[in-house]
Amino acid sequence: MTTGFKIDNIPPAMWIPTVYFAMGLPFVAIAQASSLMYKNLGVSDTQIAFWTSLIMLPWTLKPLWSPLLEMFKTKKHFVVATQLFIAAMFVLVAFSLPLQHYFSYSIALLALVALGGATHDIATDGVYLSSLSPKLQARYVGWQGAAYNIAKIVSGGGFVYLAGELEKSMGIVNAWKMVMLAYALVMFVLGIYHIRMLPMGSASRQVQSLREGFGVFHKVLMSFFSKKFIIAQVALIILYRFAEGFAIKIAPLFFKAAISDGGLGMTTSQIGLVYGVFGAAAFVAGSLAGGYYIAAKGLKNSLFTLACFFNIPFAVYALLALTQPENLAIISLAVIFEYFGYGFGFVGLILFMMQQIAPGKYQTAHYAFATGIMNLGFMIPSMLSGYFSDMLGYKLFFIWVLVAAVPSLLAARFVPFKEIQPEVIDD
Repeated sequence: MTTGFKIDNIPPAMWIPTVYFAMGLPFVAIAQASSLMYKNLGVSDTQIAFWTSLIMLPWTLKPLWSPLLEMFKTKKHFVVATQLFIAAMFVLVAFSLPLQHYFSYSIALLALVALGGATHDIATDGVYLSSLSPKLQARYVGWQGAAYNIAKIVSGGGFVYLAGELEKSMGIVNAWKMVMLAYALVMFVLGIYHIRMLPMGSASRQVQSLREGFGVFHKVLMSFFSKKFIIAQVALIILYRFAEGFAIKIAPLFFKAAISDGGLGMTTSQIGLVYGVFGAAAFVAGSLAGGYYIAAKGLKNSLFTLACFFNIPFAVYALLALTQPENLAIISLAVIFEYFGYGFGFVGLILFMMQQIAPGKYQTAHYAFATGIMNLGFMIPSMLSGYFSDMLGYKLFFIWVLVAAVPSLLAARFVPFKEIQPEVIDD
């Protein structure tokens, strides 16, 4: 049984926030910030939603190459290598924006960012699961969720605000070029930091060939789907973020759209300010509160409440679409409410996958399966969100988001739980 620090005696507080921030940054750069970038560059909502969602496919398919990570080096090696690779890709994205066919080039490069980000996720979760005991995993899940989603706020808030301010003096293309370079710099600095401050994680199993690696993958896959209650539990992790998949892609586009088009007519800087300042504080508070709530009530007794906190606050977007307020304070209060609920509820899904899906001989790979399936539940509605938004208009679209949340609540209410096993065998 794992106890405390398994490989390196590095305090979790020194690496969990930074490595999960690094995990979240490329995901959010593609899921949110790139949407506003392309919106400002004149790309249609339908095209933005489809392509920026499609290139997120690696986060769903990542279990397919997880056996390769068992063939070489340590999980720390892959964490650092992918962080530096992602930094390099962001540099190339920056320099692709002034080109004539910028959309094709930048989308292709962001797809490589997604590939690196998905591989980074596998290795990062492997470090977390193999370096911490189940008790410490539960204790730090709030930190993990907060750090991951602070990346969402920094990206969708701070970097977007920076882009908006730079647009005034540099123009749209040069402003976003600088923002992409800022992404690159952050990922590079984090990669250098983690060379020293990240535990090694479990070492390679020394798989000798690709064929043997995928033989292990077959065993991992079969053992995953032989788990008790796995079908019902997979249904939960697909549905939990289903409504979010619709809302998250369109919300910033709705904020940016002109009032005459049903939007709120906000500037890029205002969107960054609302997300990056007020949303940030609300999300961190919600994530930490959610972690303590689970610790006090237990995951089984709190999951439905967490799902409600996660999904019901999307109602604020419907209210904003119906009323179209011009008062920034009202819009900020709505975002604060939504982001607190988002942070509070998100930690429940993470801990559910760690404690109900992952445990067993292949815990790292099974957690990768779970997060891949989770992202499929997010990606599909994200791809369709632009089409639904253009077809329905913002008012009906955000009402539809609330309807799409109902299956998530039903799944959280009725999902069966297994007893948590006291021992964890690392893969």
